[in-house]
Amino acid sequence: MPSGPTDVQGSSRAEREILHGRHLAVLETETVWGWGTPAGQLRARRRADLIIEGARLSAGQRALEIGCGTGLFTEMFASRGAEIVAVDISGELLDKARARNLPAGQVTFLEKRFEDCDVDGPFDAVIGSSILHHLDIEGALTNIRRLLKPGGVLSFAEPNMLNPQVYMERKFHYLPMFSYTSPDETAFVRWKFARLLKGHGFQDISITPFDWLHPAVPRPLIASVRGLGRLLEALPGVREFSGSLYIRARSLP
Repeated sequence: MPSGPTDVQGSSRAEREILHGRHLAVLETETVWGWGTPAGQLRARRRADLIIEGARLSAGQRALEIGCGTGLFTEMFASRGAEIVAVDISGELLDKARARNLPAGQVTFLEKRFEDCDVDGPFDAVIGSSILHHLDIEGALTNIRRLLKPGGVLSFAEPNMLNPQVYMERKFHYLPMFSYTSPDETAFVRWKFARLLKGHGFQDISITPFDWLHPAVPRPLIASVRGLGRLLEALPGVREFSGSLYIRARSLP
């Protein structure tokens, strides 16, 4: 996999993320992210369903999606009938999202840096897949809290720092084999992130480790690996090393 132009010295975090998005956009982006394989497609569908159910997306609701990228998850979120405002910092990735031709009256794509995003709120839900770990998290949570309705829901799936592969990707992001990882992105430990959410005025906080299905699992083994993964997700201690965290919280009324 080719290395990306993500080690630019002296550029801001936002500028580095824009460069990284440009790098990803010229590739088969969803394949690079691991969503294109049979196992990857199942992983994407499962996390989309978790985010959707947690946010209770439905017709009549208005949701803000952060870091929509190519619109893969936007399309799944919009399938429930909610109005979606989807933002991303990368114009090149947004070109791919707009090429999906989602209903213009229902889905709006905006090229913006989320931490100082000035979209018109409030929203019933703020949602996203694998995006908070790219952001200045303090600024992002402050803005999410501002944009949510009182009692509105935050619903995200994010990488788990305790997972060995996730940790290696962040520790050694400069290696060509991890070129899909941007230089500033991190991952989360669930109890630390729960404290952070509480400090930003969220309540009813729930963070659940999940996801043992790797995108590279061959099709004949998917059913067995999924079954084993569900077992591991239920085991205290072991579940803490799952690949992802499902994060849900509610803003104070």
